[in-house]
Amino acid sequence: MSLDRTKAPLFSLPVDFSLQAPQQLVLACGTTLFYVPTPGIDAVKLEIIGKSDRNALPLTQALVPYFTLQLLQEGTQRANSREIAEFFDFHAAEVHPLLSYSHEGLSLLCLKKHLGKLLPMFISLFSEATFPANFVEKRKSQHKLSLSLEREKPSSRASQLFKKCLFGAQHPYGQEITEDHVNSITPEILQSYYSSHLWKSCDLFLCGDFTDSELYHLCSQLNALPFKGAVENFDAMQVNREADVYEDRPLAPQSSLRIGAWSISKKHPDFPMLSIANALFGGFFGSRLVKNIREEKGHTYGITSSLMHLADYNYWVVAADVKKEFRKEVIADIHQEMKRLQEELVSEQELEVLRNYLIGQLINKFSSPFDTIDQFKAVYQLGLDFSYFDKRWKLLQSFTAEDILHTSRSHLRSEACLEVCVG
Repeated sequence: MSLDRTKAPLFSLPVDFSLQAPQQLVLACGTTLFYVPTPGIDAVKLEIIGKSDRNALPLTQALVPYFTLQLLQEGTQRANSREIAEFFDFHAAEVHPLLSYSHEGLSLLCLKKHLGKLLPMFISLFSEATFPANFVEKRKSQHKLSLSLEREKPSSRASQLFKKCLFGAQHPYGQEITEDHVNSITPEILQSYYSSHLWKSCDLFLCGDFTDSELYHLCSQLNALPFKGAVENFDAMQVNREADVYEDRPLAPQSSLRIGAWSISKKHPDFPMLSIANALFGGFFGSRLVKNIREEKGHTYGITSSLMHLADYNYWVVAADVKKEFRKEVIADIHQEMKRLQEELVSEQELEVLRNYLIGQLINKFSSPFDTIDQFKAVYQLGLDFSYFDKRWKLLQSFTAEDILHTSRSHLRSEACLEVCVG
């Protein structure tokens, strides 16, 4: 049968979307393992992630979790840095630290046939790391250089200042990281955090093609992991919002803008609709901000609006690098586009484009078993489950222009914004 390439394929939206939740297994130590089978795929992905205990540290030790995880592979009681690297390379395996404001862990990606040989070395990273002084000093030197370079970038500086304005300079998420934070790092401090604070409230996330007996044997091996108890609950630190910041750099050809405000969590009933309104505002390449400020006026190469989550805190932020002489105009346009969302109904054509994009984006998030467990992990760590995506699917089929209008009025308010401009 020949194809008529002069005609485009017929367009149709999928009518069904169903997700199979990961299997749950409980290890002998009481830790939960979430498993997504990958029939016919030889690769195995294992992630071991615990809740961060960084709130137990003073502000001066903000970099301790980062350095601890980055240095786990620089030496253990059974192998030095070179031997560890060569061992994982020889078996075509990758080990990566996993670090966020709320969680810390390690991931292993390898072929199934090598998993049995790799596990003892991988597990040793959880209890036998030695943090050699020479590697600690090398990493400190590299990080100081990185800090220096990042400060010179208006975009990095703007992001840092925005969080400082949002949280306050004395909040863990708002403080500015300096060379003093790096200088405070010692092997002894890293060893203390490693021994006392890592691997608390852990969960395991596994993708692979295993029989029941293979899965049982793997679980018995994973019982050797040195899991600790639960993370202690700390009272949330006070947030002290600061004033807008405009940091002028006479020689900078561009200005980096950050405009945003506090928002709601994924658990909030309005969040699914807010994510749709945010997509229309600045969340994809066909958004209002892109069309106005990039395509029509050419003031920037890219502008985005994002809903951000840092542990228990939630905010949204518009980010753009713009021509310096047009920054005031761009700021005014951003606020004007917010106002339009609150006052004007979206056209049917724009609504259809947005709906089709979001449906395609949701389906694409689950294109492989590895994607599936990543998406599950993202909602699970926020206290949700796969029903979150089921509800989103139904909403994407039915949301209206009126829904966008009402949600924008409640959660995308111009008067609540703070502004940061560097450059």
